[in-house]
Amino acid sequence: VHAVLKRIKAFSDQVRSGKRKGATGKPLTNVVAIGIGGSYLGPEFVAEALRTDAACAKAAAGRTLRFLANVDPVDVTRALDGLDPARTLVVVISKTFTTAETMLNARTVRAWIVKKLGAKAVGKHMVAVSTNLKDVAAFGIDPDNAFGFWDWVGGRYSVCSAVGVLPLALQYGWKPVERFLAGARAMDDHAASAPLDRNLPVLLGMFGVWNSTFLGHATRALLPYCQALLKLAPHIQQVDMESNGKRVSADGQELPFAAGEINFGEPGTNGQHSFYQLVHQGRVVPADFIGFRTSQQPAKLAGEA
Repeated sequence: VHAVLKRIKAFSDQVRSGKRKGATGKPLTNVVAIGIGGSYLGPEFVAEALRTDAACAKAAAGRTLRFLANVDPVDVTRALDGLDPARTLVVVISKTFTTAETMLNARTVRAWIVKKLGAKAVGKHMVAVSTNLKDVAAFGIDPDNAFGFWDWVGGRYSVCSAVGVLPLALQYGWKPVERFLAGARAMDDHAASAPLDRNLPVLLGMFGVWNSTFLGHATRALLPYCQALLKLAPHIQQVDMESNGKRVSADGQELPFAAGEINFGEPGTNGQHSFYQLVHQGRVVPADFIGFRTSQQPAKLAGEA
């Protein structure tokens, strides 16, 4: 794990400093990360959460990070719109390098690069997050530019692996990524050591079981009063609903009850002018309200400089 992180730090530092350039000698200032599911939702959530942090915004000045997941050609158009291929680095994220949707999009973007820069440019403009080095090489990517992660890392939990760390480090530099990983480690330590009655992940899990399985409240609203967390709900939808959306138990027995909550949500006051009206009808919708002590962008009073 630490060997891969060390390689990502070195690679991202070279790209961001301009030491590593594209096929035409131009610096690589644009990154397009191609993935789907956990290879996209987690990294996009964190990228959006960091975007308006003052230090991260400064570190990302002049750089662009976009994500491509949907096989709808409109998503390809949106991801590549306005980008110069000579300044673009593409990160293909697929553990097996066989995920159908991801590889279709990867071939489409490779064709875009080849058309503009020639076939030899692929090695300088495309890298991989994968463990299938044979297929990475066959695709035209230098296996030395493939960043692996362990097979016990499920896609929906992979944002702290090379899946999330590589695009985030390319956009924001290594220092913010280190802080992000340190925060994740702190929560890991808390989950492993805190008494159960004060253990945040345990309490959230128990509330979910109580509300959905015992009380029969099928939904949970995720309501972050912070626009930077606008991608929290889609990320948690996968983390929670793909994990718990099983009809059988660990030993293969069919469950006699519904497991898991249906998650949905929107940031702050946006939701108040959307679906809160239905909640106010009186039906019970368990809700997680998420606030902050200090905004990334504190509002200035009228007339304040």
